Amino acid sequence: MNELYPIFLKVHQLETLLVGAGFVGLEKLTFLLKSSPQAKVTVVSIEISDEIRDIAEKNPNIQLVQAAYHPDYLERKHMVIAATDDKAVNKTIYQDAKSRYLLVNVADTPEYCDFYLGGIVTKGNVKIAISTNGKSPTTAKRLRQLLEETIPEDINEMVENINRYRDTLKGDFEYKVDALNKLTEGLIKKD
Repeated sequence: MNELYPIFLKVHQLETLLVGAGFVGLEKLTFLLKSSPQAKVTVVSIEISDEIRDIAEKNPNIQLVQAAYHPDYLERKHMVIAATDDKAVNKTIYQDAKSRYLLVNVADTPEYCDFYLGGIVTKGNVKIAISTNGKSPTTAKRLRQLLEETIPEDINEMVENINRYRDTLKGDFEYKVDALNKLTEGLIKKD
């Protein structure tokens, strides 16, 4: 059973440390920025790929530090992603982060992860996260593709209209929930 608790983080309000700037680091950074273009990320690595340098050049929220990992880089961070090609360094990052009660993800090492970067579908204000509990990123990818094709492009218009309607409702919370449920029940009824 998948016992993960899904949350949506406002990473533009958090400080993220990414250790590693090779292919895996690029993948993690790209994924993070695709979902949250204003994410604040400090990238630490002895070597930094040209692709990551290009991203940082275009994004003022990305800071590059060309250096070996040191626990001091965890200061004032909320979340850590370890993406080096050295398992011992990744394990050290994990242990250092946990000792500071930070959320940590070690690439391709589920036992050293507090969270996974799952498949995400975004259509305007609608965002759906997909998790396979770290078991099959490929399945999450395929489900993401299916949902991207299935969910209409104009769903954001519906969300905006319902939000405007919600703002006009008078009454207590229970009344508003009931009114919105009645308005949207047609979305799931089968003929």
